[in-house]
Amino acid sequence: MATSKTIRRLEVVSPVPADIDIANSTSALHISDIADELGLSSDHYDLYGKHKAKVLLSVLDQFEESPDGYYVVVGGITPTPLGEGKSTTTVGLCQALGAFLDKKVVTCLRQPSQGPTFGIKGGAAGGGYSQVIPMDEFNLHLTGDIHAITAANNLLAAAIDTRIFHEASQSDKALFNRLCPANKEGKRSFADVMFRRLKKLGISKTDPDELTPEEIKRFARLDIDPDSITWRRVMDVNDRFLRKITIGQGPEEKGMTRETAFDISVASEIMAVLALTTSLADMRERLGRMVIGNSRAGEPITADDLGIGGALTVLMKDAINPTLMQTLEGTPVLVHAGPFANIAHGNSSIVADKIALKLVGKGGFVVTEAGFGADIGTEKFMNIKCRYSGLTPQCAIIVATIRALKMHGGGPEVVAGKPLDYAYLSENVGLVEAGCVNLVRHISNTRAYGVNVVVAINKFASDSEAEMNVVRNAALAAGAFDAVVCTHHAHGGKGAVDLGIAVQRACENQTQSLNFLYPLDFSIKEKIEAIAKSYGARGVEYSEQAEKQIEMYTNQGFSNLPICMAKTQYSFSHVPSQKGAPEGFVLPIRDVRASIGAGFIYPLVGTMSTMPGLPTRPCFFEIDIDIATGKVLGLS
Repeated sequence: MATSKTIRRLEVVSPVPADIDIANSTSALHISDIADELGLSSDHYDLYGKHKAKVLLSVLDQFEESPDGYYVVVGGITPTPLGEGKSTTTVGLCQALGAFLDKKVVTCLRQPSQGPTFGIKGGAAGGGYSQVIPMDEFNLHLTGDIHAITAANNLLAAAIDTRIFHEASQSDKALFNRLCPANKEGKRSFADVMFRRLKKLGISKTDPDELTPEEIKRFARLDIDPDSITWRRVMDVNDRFLRKITIGQGPEEKGMTRETAFDISVASEIMAVLALTTSLADMRERLGRMVIGNSRAGEPITADDLGIGGALTVLMKDAINPTLMQTLEGTPVLVHAGPFANIAHGNSSIVADKIALKLVGKGGFVVTEAGFGADIGTEKFMNIKCRYSGLTPQCAIIVATIRALKMHGGGPEVVAGKPLDYAYLSENVGLVEAGCVNLVRHISNTRAYGVNVVVAINKFASDSEAEMNVVRNAALAAGAFDAVVCTHHAHGGKGAVDLGIAVQRACENQTQSLNFLYPLDFSIKEKIEAIAKSYGARGVEYSEQAEKQIEMYTNQGFSNLPICMAKTQYSFSHVPSQKGAPEGFVLPIRDVRASIGAGFIYPLVGTMSTMPGLPTRPCFFEIDIDIATGKVLGLS
């Protein structure tokens, strides 16, 4: 794959310029060149300008008989608020594999939300000389997938409140007559989607005029309990003032007000569905079975009960196709989905990974990124994503930094936007040694899945050789297959060549099968407790509300779903300030909710905000446009 047609050699400078300046200094290849190198014909993708293309799912049929390549997942230790460079490592590794080690490789990344991009975190295209380009397009609208999710989510929200409104003011007969109006000949018929509700109710009749009054009532009246509604409206902006709102205050709504809220778009269950779906047909089924609340009788109400599953799928029909892009060094990238990593599973899509594995073929590499630390991201990757995909990784990378390990060893608090304490900028082997307990637990937990673990030590200029040796020795003693120092931020793929070699060896020497943390036939509580034990907890404490929800989901037949723990990313425990590897704590479960369409139950550990707020000085202060060239400035 490493041909002059696509592979670029970077001319790196020191100190490393701003990410957007590096991105703007590199001319991206036409995306058709990247597609050609992957073996894609023009029938396999739709162009979105010069530098992006939507890869069609028909590729999976075309390459069905092709062998899969090696599958690698990138997780990390428990991070500081500054992040430890998982995306940068993912991109840098792929640049090393493709541009220096002559391997066929595809990077699979999540699409970033505009909330963090304009808020405090910045973008997610990698950094330094290990980036996806065009960086501005990657971090902003891309190909509109998040906008499609926003539209679909809010259409469903409108349908819910509208249905409650109409049911409140109409008799059963009037409601039925409007749902199934007679044509000019006086004949009624069901819309195709209505047969899904009829089947759920056990009604086999196909002629609306044959329904009894009791059947008419059961079919037409959803009787949604407003207090049970879990579906919220969304937008892809950090707006703290939408965390609680009142709707229905217009005079025509006749006083039918209720309190609700907005979430950020990537927290929508529709995003989680997109990430976990395996085909267009599968997405249609998942969207249709999303539960928005209960009837007053306690029955779950789905999107298909509202008759909207097909319309949601139509809005999502293009979003299901991954977006093809490229790295700074000309290796291919598939960008797809971006589920909220606390509430949902925080991984890119199954379909992107499956397409990539076929395109790289035997001996090639697909590197995908998990969200947050390995206790959240890699755990959910294994127990949720791999269950639904049927794919097995051969190698798991754990990204570590001296900075984060010093924090876990008792170093001063790290605060985004504030200068680092001197302890992080000078040698302190003792802090690093103490902090390695965090790395060791992540290695132990990840090895339990039966995959080889490679530790990637992201080197900063202030890190000493003695500090890095401490990390390497601790990693190997804990059972890591290898531990490698990386400088891909400063040097691009060249700085991750050793990591690429270690990953290749780890994949070639993988012999175990994938072990899940729990079987699906465990009860909801048993599954929660298995995950809590992996954190270091000695037990779990459930609130009265959590107990009530667990009982309800069990009675509704949802107890066989995997668990997606909603927990802080800043500690193994539920307390962000507890660093290192805390043990013996009791994990409190405040509430338990469900994403039935996506296919998981999510317990809430403490308070999880699904609508971030803007800081005093958001990233948007730096973002502007060069009016002479049209280039975006200030993105990070």
